[in-house]
Amino acid sequence: QVQVVESGGGLVQPGGSLRLSCAASGFALDFYRIGWFRQAPGKEREVVSCISNKDAETNGTNYVDSVKGRFTISRDNAENTVYLQMNNLGPEDTAVYYCAANWGYYCSAYDYNYDIWGQGTQVTVSS
Repeated sequence: QVQVVESGGGLVQPGGSLRLSCAASGFALDFYRIGWFRQAPGKEREVVSCISNKDAETNGTNYVDSVKGRFTISRDNAENTVYLQMNNLGPEDTAVYYCAANWGYYCSAYDYNYDIWGQGTQVTVSS
């Protein structure tokens, strides 16, 4: 069964860190572009970060402006997992975070370019 499963969410205080994992099964994740999206209550889903297929020559990773310098996306091909390291978290980062995959080369910020979605993991930043 082709699927991705997110984990690593939880409750963290402002300024804290979390690392989200997106584990793939049924396919080799390194041949796919991967996106992290989030959806806060009452808001539309937005892209957080994305990473290109390992063979893409350019456009390796991208981040929404609000997380640049705080979040880092990375691959571990041996583990068939993509990570999202989130540092210096603030209440504005509270949301359900989703991992999505697509057989394509380049990082994409558009959710319609992804066709394998996880169930999401809740991140709550609160004191």
